[in-house]
Amino acid sequence: MSNSSSFSHFLLLALADTRQLQLLHFCLFLGISLAALLGNTLIISAIACGHHLHSPMFFFLLNLALTDLGCICTTVPKAMHNSLWDTRTISYSGCAAQLFLFVFFISAEYCLLTIMCYDRYMSICKPLHYGTLLGSRACAHMAAAAWASGFLNALLHTANTFSLPLCQGNALGQFFCEIPHILKLSCSKSHLRELGVSIFTTSLALVCFVFIVFSYVQIFRAVLRIPSEQGRHKAFSTCLPHLAVLSLFLSTAVFAYLKPPSISSPSLDLAVSVLYSVVSPALNPLIYSLRNQELRAALRKLMTMYFQKY
Repeated sequence: MSNSSSFSHFLLLALADTRQLQLLHFCLFLGISLAALLGNTLIISAIACGHHLHSPMFFFLLNLALTDLGCICTTVPKAMHNSLWDTRTISYSGCAAQLFLFVFFISAEYCLLTIMCYDRYMSICKPLHYGTLLGSRACAHMAAAAWASGFLNALLHTANTFSLPLCQGNALGQFFCEIPHILKLSCSKSHLRELGVSIFTTSLALVCFVFIVFSYVQIFRAVLRIPSEQGRHKAFSTCLPHLAVLSLFLSTAVFAYLKPPSISSPSLDLAVSVLYSVVSPALNPLIYSLRNQELRAALRKLMTMYFQKY
């Protein structure tokens, strides 16, 4: 096939060969997606309805829950449809939309996690300036910058990826449309422009990572200087959920994209991609709700009001 316009669809990776395993994958994805939808929706509702949770930390958590919902809704429904109806196809425009939305939500999530790190740094290391530097307008601007950065990154990658001539067929080695697997279909030396965009994106991601590491070094130094054990425990409790979510996100994403080719295999690639694109967004609400007493109390109040109403 001479270029990307010579076919109208892509073939996604089949999750299983037998009908029984296909239905099992459908049920697993259904359970994970319902858990993610329920957890993130509860967090969004609790923060929106709980006036005592209208603080920078919970404002950014609400935005993070929206990105998690977006990630789940971008990749899982098509995978469930293919498993249920025993098909592999996705339209050319559908693949482009899926890639754009996935990169958009993943990029916005990473930006939000970086901003949340700054929020924790300010609350622990510079508490006297916290209210001044993280007012409602500043928080709105930072959240808008995270979403705009995700949109711009997704637009650049999608435009570059789908402008490449594809000469290696239309079968993708992934259960959703992902940049590395589309690039494998491109003609030799035709993906240098996308490589340039990837290098630019990676450089920005490294800057964010260095900022996160520097911030947490300062945070831990400040926490260890707190004289009371109760104060240290409270400070650590506010950081642990964010650190756990950040570690899960970065470890799975970095391993998925930077693992050595020598250990790569279709089954391993599939397992890792499910971890960072499906399992991680589903676990984030659980991680935050388990460690944050204010959020747990708000969730209990919200559910109590719901059951009393009905």
